[in-house]
Amino acid sequence: MKILNIVGARPNFIKVAPLHKAFRTYPAIESKIVHTGQHYDTQLSDIFFHQLDLPQPDYQLNVCPETPTRQTADILLKFEQVLLTEQPDWILVVGDVTSTLACALAASQAGVCIAHVEAGLRSGDRQMPEERNRTITDALAELLFVTEPAGLHNLRREGISDGRVHFVGNVMIDTLAQYRQKANELDTVGAMGLISGSYVLMTMHRPSNVDSEEGLNRILKIVEETACRKTVLFSLHPRTKASLLRNGLMMRLMAIPNVRLLEPQGYLEFLNLMEHATAIITDSGGIQEETTYLNVPCLTFRNSTERPVTVELGTNHLLADLNPETVRQKLTEILEGRAKMGSVPPLWDGQTAGRIAEIMHNTPIRIKKA
Repeated sequence: MKILNIVGARPNFIKVAPLHKAFRTYPAIESKIVHTGQHYDTQLSDIFFHQLDLPQPDYQLNVCPETPTRQTADILLKFEQVLLTEQPDWILVVGDVTSTLACALAASQAGVCIAHVEAGLRSGDRQMPEERNRTITDALAELLFVTEPAGLHNLRREGISDGRVHFVGNVMIDTLAQYRQKANELDTVGAMGLISGSYVLMTMHRPSNVDSEEGLNRILKIVEETACRKTVLFSLHPRTKASLLRNGLMMRLMAIPNVRLLEPQGYLEFLNLMEHATAIITDSGGIQEETTYLNVPCLTFRNSTERPVTVELGTNHLLADLNPETVRQKLTEILEGRAKMGSVPPLWDGQTAGRIAEIMHNTPIRIKKA
């Protein structure tokens, strides 16, 4: 059985690393990695291969760094050639980025079976490109691996047969559990001259938050308000940095006292910063899950979340608007010791990759179309 694992963006590397290792424990499985190059910045790509002990990809597509539509077209053409060369039995895609959908489309056209990890996640917001990506990918996939109970309900509601769906847990937690000690030994917090609990960690990158001057001004007010209470570490995503420069707001951000701007961090560095933060302010998807496992309060600026278990069981607070007053209230609760106590969701136990590998190993290989 030959499996092509697709990576393209930062979260993909974190999820594919334990899967590739788990596949390689089966002599009957040949596991290869295809890197689309969707994230072409070294700090968002190459460093993850090194830190997560991933081999260099078997294929590097080097897709164009342009719009999602152009990237999709470029991936379709380039990945089609990989499929023709490799003739895989399966492709495995994770998450909901452009690479996920584009490679699933190409595989479907070629008659190659698709496994989707993190299937069934739904925010209910079709304006999010990620929502469209994951919904279409789920419709194409033969095997759908689900991280939380809500995913099972979503897929059943969409008419996907139970036989294709497997509740396996969260493979991102496999990586976190494996590398948590190594991240603490690295001690990024100490290297920055900080102590545990002395800062708030912040990331923002979604177009709805950072692409407009209005959104950026609200973010800056949140930074100003938070920095009056705690040191703010603001990890600047390339998209956010470009938007700040384009709108002439970078100097204003740099002038705020008690704020330290960070370039995108490696996986181990960021994990250490997350674990020792007083709280995290973000609009990320994966950070909602990681903070839930680490039991760190998370304030997520989005209208909805595709990961409701992080709110229902975890430490995540969903905030629908970029309102500094909301941050002030929530941060006060956290600093006064009134943050809600979270719990780890079912099957987030560090063993998800093994469950997925076993299921795929035991799934009969479909005879390819003539």
